[in-house]
Amino acid sequence: MVRTPLTPEERERGEQLGRLLREARGPRSMTEVAAVAGVSAETLRKIETGRAPTPAFFTVAALARALGLSMDELVIRCALVPV
Repeated sequence: MVRTPLTPEERERGEQLGRLLREARGPRSMTEVAAVAGVSAETLRKIETGRAPTPAFFTVAALARALGLSMDELVIRCALVPV
């Protein structure tokens, strides 16, 4: 199966999501937050750095819960990215 290339807007949204998660993580380590969310630290690293710009919904939901963020807030803040 060939994956359709991401648009610049999709890549930017992924980078914005990564910035929001990194900001919410604050001084906590990636390992700590990833463990609470039930994902690997490498998955969190890829999302935060934009290397995984379209993470699975349940991964984002688990990270949001671990960081005390609402999904509504993430959607609104990522949707407002200027392109």
